[in-house]
Amino acid sequence: MTAFLTENVCTFARIARVVLGLGLLTLVFVGPQTAWRYVRLIALLTGLEGCCPLYSVFGISTRPTRTA
Repeated sequence: MTAFLTENVCTFARIARVVLGLGLLTLVFVGPQTAWRYVRLIALLTGLEGCCPLYSVFGISTRPTRTA
């Protein structure tokens, strides 16, 4: 389970997801009040966590590899 929740999103993508998530979060208050408003939180949560579950499923990582 820990391999599923490892960080796999690069810093730039995390910042972009947080900004996008906050922007979409404002639509919850001024936009239509539908069930889709909760889906908008996914960008914010994956940006804050640094882990994208879909990336984990498909084995994708945008984080740079570290060399010793």
